Amino acid sequence: MTGTSDDAPVRFDTKIAVLLRADLEPWQRLNVTAFLVSGLGTEVPEVVGEPYEDADSVAYLPMFRQPVLVFEGSKETLTAAHTRALSRALPRAVFTSDLFATGNDRDNRAAVRAVGTADLDLVGLAVHGPRNAVDKVLKGARMHP
Repeated sequence: MTGTSDDAPVRFDTKIAVLLRADLEPWQRLNVTAFLVSGLGTEVPEVVGEPYEDADSVAYLPMFRQPVLVFEGSKETLTAAHTRALSRALPRAVFTSDLFATGNDRDNRAAVRAVGTADLDLVGLAVHGPRNAVDKVLKGARMHP
């Protein structure tokens, strides 16, 4: 994170991004996004800020300390982005179409494990890393409307 004073805009050196397949239903987009970003905080703990507290001293869970940018693209764009994320060894999370038919974490992991990397039917990808590396991974994607 960069910035020179407390009132200066905060510019982060890293980026959190989610890429969704453009043909998902609205409920699927929300569900996939929530699942994908949940893994980043455990793998990359520095992206999580401090806990919140309101004026009445009620505590709330911490959240990401930087924005999560959401993009969309075709199946081909998602496959290419996945390949680029792997080649750059960026922290990543995947959501495949098979996960819509499972109902728990164990079955989700088994569904992903049953398919080779090149054959994953990706519907979502989350990545974190240096801004320029994430931008290269997302080449061809567009901001989610």
